[in-house]
Amino acid sequence: MPNKNPKSTQAELERIAERILKLSEADGTEVDVSSTTDALTRFANNTIHQNVAERTLGISVRAVVDGRTARAGTNKTDDESLRRVAATAVSLARNEPENPDLLPMLKSEKYQKVARYFASTAGTTPEDRARAVTRVCKMADKQKQTAAGIFASGSSQSVMANSRGLFAHYEQTRSEFSVTILEENSSGWAKSNSPDIHKIDPGALAEKASRTASDSRQPREISAGRYTTILSPSAVLDLVGFLFYDFAGTAVLDKRSCLTGRMGKKVFGENITIWDDAYHPLQSGPPYDGEGLPRQKVLLVDRGVPKNLVYSRATAKKMKTKPTGHGFSLPNEYGEAPMNLVFAGGDKSIDEMVRTTDRGILVTRLWYIREVDPYEKILTGMTRDGTFLVEDGRIAGGIRNFRFNQSAIEMLANVEMLGPAVRAAGEESFEMVVPAMKIRDFHFSEVTKF
Repeated sequence: MPNKNPKSTQAELERIAERILKLSEADGTEVDVSSTTDALTRFANNTIHQNVAERTLGISVRAVVDGRTARAGTNKTDDESLRRVAATAVSLARNEPENPDLLPMLKSEKYQKVARYFASTAGTTPEDRARAVTRVCKMADKQKQTAAGIFASGSSQSVMANSRGLFAHYEQTRSEFSVTILEENSSGWAKSNSPDIHKIDPGALAEKASRTASDSRQPREISAGRYTTILSPSAVLDLVGFLFYDFAGTAVLDKRSCLTGRMGKKVFGENITIWDDAYHPLQSGPPYDGEGLPRQKVLLVDRGVPKNLVYSRATAKKMKTKPTGHGFSLPNEYGEAPMNLVFAGGDKSIDEMVRTTDRGILVTRLWYIREVDPYEKILTGMTRDGTFLVEDGRIAGGIRNFRFNQSAIEMLANVEMLGPAVRAAGEESFEMVVPAMKIRDFHFSEVTKF
């Protein structure tokens, strides 16, 4: 279901926000209005079995009354519903305790432009997705393999406005293809996500998953232990994604971050540099935070040393520093977080990482990851969909999957090689720009039963 004219949608969202601002009796009012169109084609057993599409509208109103604040929401746009949601936000605010950290709403701000809306993505039809998926299923049939996955596309627009004159608008498209290729005792997986659907090649992703499945047939069992390990960008993403909130000023202030007491000290390897950069060409998301403050590019880690945190307005005031434009919508208990992590990459290919490894493990992806120790950032989870033994500089075949227990801090101190940084998609974290990594002494704690 293609989206309607984005200019028309923006005008509609603006009119809704203006009506609520006029109806509200709060001391201060903030309105978020968003329109989303999503469509998805699902396939399994080499057959398309589902196509769904939906268009949603969400309206969220924050009211400030006598130093108190609260939110209310609706998806109805008639005058009575808009009057009711504005009144509900006021009523809820009056019943909240006074918030001594509450700051005045922002006035008008200027935002750097980002181009993340692609008409070709918004206009993708079910037939477009079905043709691509059909080619993938035919390829799997020919290889005597079984394919399953999804092909999704959609678009969103949002408007933020408040009673002090702030106005922000953002539009973005999204597309995603994920495929798992199954054989009797092996599997392969690949996934990609982008605002521009032309950046996604379902055929190439399926071929990659197919090769992974065929190359890992008849997996053998090797003992658990510490191995030199090569992680694909997707595997890296799902591990380092657990670090994102540790760079929040609130987390450090509350001593809930693994970086508490470690800022300014050498924590990671010399080759680890991390930015939060909403303007990076491989990133997505708006150029402003949940309060409408422009996002800043922030150097988080410089050659292994945590240098900076990100701050909402309220947290910055508590910590006597400047806000960075990373706050969540108010009210919230989390404060802020960097949502556009970008790792500096290297120039080593995965093939070169394999060639320089005497004995190690190559991991396609990880799943079911959970945090064991938040302060040492020890994570546990399992490998999946293509785990390989590397011997004498070559891939020696598939192996049974492992459970791992590994500190992300230790891992990033043991990185021996970095690949080019790419926009990676996984299952445990939102998309980031990360490289493949070759890591020494990665801890696999036990062999799984499949």
